[in-house]
Amino acid sequence: MKNLKNTLFSHKEIEIGPESGYDNYIMAIESSCDETACAIVKNGREVIANVVASQIKTHAQFGGVIPEIAAREHLDSINIVIDEAFKQAKDNANIEPHNITAFAGTVGPGLVGCLLVGLNAAKTLALVYDKPFIGVNHLNAHLCGNYIDTELKPPFMALLVSGGHTQIIDVKSYSEQQIIGETIDDAVGEAYDKVARLIGLPYPGGPKLDKLAQIGNPKAYHLPQAKVDGFNFSFSGLKTAVLRLVKDLKREYNTEELPENIVNDICASFQECVSSTLLKKLKKAADENNYKQIVIAGGVAANSEIRKKIFNLENDGYKVFAPPMKYCTDNAAMVASCAYFNTNTFDDINVEVFSRVK
Repeated sequence: MKNLKNTLFSHKEIEIGPESGYDNYIMAIESSCDETACAIVKNGREVIANVVASQIKTHAQFGGVIPEIAAREHLDSINIVIDEAFKQAKDNANIEPHNITAFAGTVGPGLVGCLLVGLNAAKTLALVYDKPFIGVNHLNAHLCGNYIDTELKPPFMALLVSGGHTQIIDVKSYSEQQIIGETIDDAVGEAYDKVARLIGLPYPGGPKLDKLAQIGNPKAYHLPQAKVDGFNFSFSGLKTAVLRLVKDLKREYNTEELPENIVNDICASFQECVSSTLLKKLKKAADENNYKQIVIAGGVAANSEIRKKIFNLENDGYKVFAPPMKYCTDNAAMVASCAYFNTNTFDDINVEVFSRVK
């Protein structure tokens, strides 16, 4: 990795990454949606401090995340999580603020108002402690959650599954990645949430659907797998098929509330369809590119059936990596790891947030 010049403070040069020759401590902040998070990570792999303040209870009453409320919650929590991260770093590794090599913050994609809270906090810390600042792409950060506490190195084929994205990514090196397939409509997490609402599950619906699916019959109902060219996905048709199934079953049983066993079977059948579709495309992508390392990442990577199916590939000679559950959902440790491994340049203090993938 080339020597990186700090564009915030031009009087110094600092190198970040595996070839720096010294230990890097990155403090990162994540606030792209409804978690306010701060973490300090050593050399991209060892978590020194990790703090997450969740807003799930706040948004549950609305059935989803309300951006304006989320931004206010971030404002209330940001200083608390930063202070706690510094405290953990001091207690766990005797790391003080002046030991931080660089500060990082998520710049997008995400909710603009939420992103601004975390990004401005990270920029402020960089200015106060006279350190470089690194802006991080949230999606790249999810992939980097797999570097934490592992020896994983590129190249590998990755499946990124979250509430807003479903992508197959060819990770050629730490800094070179190519999206070779993605959803043309609904993301996996979005499909889970919509189906959960259809059958009356409370927010957040995805994890609850997964739990019910584990006690249902995955062969109870045949649901369609969309035929999409290449490595792309489509889940809107599956969502529509579940909607029709629910309506038909309600008419059959003459009820507005389906029996518990029927709901469980719908969940299991839906989850079987989704997980099989993801597995088939991911395996094909790995085989056609001669990869034996496979990685899954993102919030939906915590799903039990998706993890099970993909880890079963190890029986066929693949090496599979998935983050621990706490690093699947939004967190700042993955952001810090991404800043360490994927940084090609430091960012100017005026770098702006973005809501969608550029």
